[in-house]
Amino acid sequence: MSTARGQANHALYLARILLAAWRRDLAAESVANVTLTQAYLPAVREHLGLAYGWFLLEITRPGAAPETPPRCIAHLPGIDEGKAIPGEIREFQKLEQDGWIGDMLAASPARSAAPSPDNLAVVAPIAGPDQSSLWADQLQSVFDRMGDSLDEY
Repeated sequence: MSTARGQANHALYLARILLAAWRRDLAAESVANVTLTQAYLPAVREHLGLAYGWFLLEITRPGAAPETPPRCIAHLPGIDEGKAIPGEIREFQKLEQDGWIGDMLAASPARSAAPSPDNLAVVAPIAGPDQSSLWADQLQSVFDRMGDSLDEY
């Protein structure tokens, strides 16, 4: 397993640890859901984004891997001239543009307006542990599927 793939798997593992803690804290009902979402969602999204970025590097295998992974395909190091763009990158481009990866990368951390004296309502968070777990599961599935074909190279 390459260093980039190992880093991707580690970031995904860290996201899953946070998701488990988020669910435990929700079950304890000692802190409001919106507050837990504000605490956990940015960190979970960060780990999922890092996992995705490291896996992008696994696919493209640049000569010298950067210290931090790209945040999206647009931030990937250039592909060598004359080298074909891998099919996995084209698939990820589509998923970033109109799919769940674009949603995962664009999801705002728990948007909630501060309640005003006249209105105590707050806007519900955009993503919670269920959506975040779905993103983690989808990443794992894609990593597994694409990893099999990458291992054949």
